[in-house]
Amino acid sequence: MAAAERLYAEHGLVAVSNRQISEAAGQGNVAAVGYHFGTRADLVRAIMRKHSEAIEEIRQRMAEETRGSEEVRDWVACLVRPATEHLATLGVPSWYARFAVQVMTDPVLRAIVTDEALTREPLRETLYGLGGCLDALPAEVRAERGDMARQLITHTCAERERALAEGTSTRQPSWDDTGGALTDAITGLLLAPVTRRSPAKEART
Repeated sequence: MAAAERLYAEHGLVAVSNRQISEAAGQGNVAAVGYHFGTRADLVRAIMRKHSEAIEEIRQRMAEETRGSEEVRDWVACLVRPATEHLATLGVPSWYARFAVQVMTDPVLRAIVTDEALTREPLRETLYGLGGCLDALPAEVRAERGDMARQLITHTCAERERALAEGTSTRQPSWDDTGGALTDAITGLLLAPVTRRSPAKEART
């Protein structure tokens, strides 16, 4: 799993074969990946699940502390900070954030991991709490901004992880600061005013 995560993060999902993963893991049997995990989707799911379980433990603690809050920022923190807190424990170099970007840009695998993530109660509670603070936003705007927020979290974390692995400068001095910056940005995104479409634009759409 560790070899697959690293190779997928560095080269992309399509470019990496099961043979390459087996060789990188020091396995003489080139069919070891298929034997232990089955399909590539099963392997990806196993890697994501390993990290997701650790992240959801953190989120559960935060959600319990936040329960009852009507502040958007409190619930955004529950969305963001479990990931950055987990990434801080992985050391340097790590590959999970860049691996997650590869998964989220694959339409089939993205659907698999997203559906599984939404079965986890801490995330469901976080999204419910956040949604309750955003009743004034039209449903389609909430959905669109949710997509934007997911992209912002995923790619910001991947860029920081890459910079740390390469020894180049980072925007924030720590994962904790990155979590704070993301929380600020996403809170602003969710609370931004909504521009009403003109009738002409709606007709063209």
